Amino acid sequence: MYERGLQALQRRDFGAAAAALRNVIDRYPDERELLERARLYLKVCERELEPKETAPKTADEWVYAATVSLNAGDEGAAVQHLQRALAADAAHDHAHYMMAVASVRRHDSDAAFNHLRHAVSLNPENRGLARQDPDLDALRDLPGFRSALDVPMADTVASPKP
Repeated sequence: MYERGLQALQRRDFGAAAAALRNVIDRYPDERELLERARLYLKVCERELEPKETAPKTADEWVYAATVSLNAGDEGAAVQHLQRALAADAAHDHAHYMMAVASVRRHDSDAAFNHLRHAVSLNPENRGLARQDPDLDALRDLPGFRSALDVPMADTVASPKP
């Protein structure tokens, strides 16, 4: 059993190795040296089996992380993620759109209108989305809402993001 656990560990089959090592620990409670080694290797397996959080690397991944943060009610984290997305791709229309949403939630209508104008100029499809999006309800009755949607297209129009 112990050997099978070590072989599985060498193959990087941490689930099988952990199962074999737990079996050794359960069956041989009086074998102190064996238990110490089995527990040590079991800790290695458990550490490797823990889910790893990977940091976003692309603008799309940063926008996704921002969406998760917004859904969790963490506007501050969302804005940080969106700033990173825009640093990676200043013409990312969805990042601008989501920044408008985050700005609305932070009661910053000037920033919201600015990002909404960018989002619409980069991708005209955002115009229709903004008209229907309940996240932008707080902007609808403000004087700048219509003008934010009526901006001309940018020279480099973004292709729609999947």
